[in-house]
Amino acid sequence: MNHPAEPGLSTVLDERRQLINLTYRLLGSLADAEDAVQETFTRWYALTPAQQDEIASPGAWLTTVATRICLDLLGSARARRERYVGEWLPEPLPEPAEWGGADPADRITLDESVSMAFLVVLDTMTPAERVAFVLHDVFGYPFTEIGAIVGRTPAACRQLAVSARRRVGAARTAPPAGDRRTEVVRDFRLAWAAKDIAALLGLLDPDATVVADGGGLVSAVPRPVVGRAEVARFAAGMVERLAGLSLVERTVNGQPGLVGLRDGAVVAVFAFEVMDGLVRHVWAVRNPDKLRPWTASR
Repeated sequence: MNHPAEPGLSTVLDERRQLINLTYRLLGSLADAEDAVQETFTRWYALTPAQQDEIASPGAWLTTVATRICLDLLGSARARRERYVGEWLPEPLPEPAEWGGADPADRITLDESVSMAFLVVLDTMTPAERVAFVLHDVFGYPFTEIGAIVGRTPAACRQLAVSARRRVGAARTAPPAGDRRTEVVRDFRLAWAAKDIAALLGLLDPDATVVADGGGLVSAVPRPVVGRAEVARFAAGMVERLAGLSLVERTVNGQPGLVGLRDGAVVAVFAFEVMDGLVRHVWAVRNPDKLRPWTASR
């Protein structure tokens, strides 16, 4: 029998699902999110029954602990990124149904708040901004509760969220009404596979960029490729460099994207930002450590 103050199995699963969704948005890494949630539950089960009895809301306690763990991780992320080889990108996710044998409690709810464009903007924020914004604007926590979690006044947390909101607004991560993302990504795939430079140029924003993440484990362009012509040439050349690469349309973090296959194995995942019918950003994740969910889904 479960202790009265200890969450039952179904409650634990519900809380785990909520915490995985929260920590992934805070960290941009499924592996780090899983570790943060594991550490959170380790701390819960390390409490004595008497200590658990004193906690009025286990869910709120778990959220507070998980968020503080994420704050610590975000604070040390800058030092870790300095040692990272090349550009760092968030870990891309397939559709939850494609996660194979993964625990359903570990699946991320995919919406605009986990699009690659959104996560990249989140990564430009300070840890405090990111936590305040995600807790308030994504998960609906009041600033009084956020203040208690992060150890700041509600007014300070409100200002952090306002600052973060400006960053998001400046990046224009929300798609316009009636957007053609799926069609544009499909046309891009066809032009890319055909190495059709003219077609690629017609699909790219003048200031289009490509950012690739190989993590030093596989080859990847070390710096962003910027400009319509440069991106078109880079894309065409990439197909030649990766012999045997085939491109298939898949959902990446809830948005239309592409997956690169070679000999049936996932070797790259491409996320797109499409604005006004043109490809504005391409994020290419090639680091095999960040492709675990895609490998498991096949």
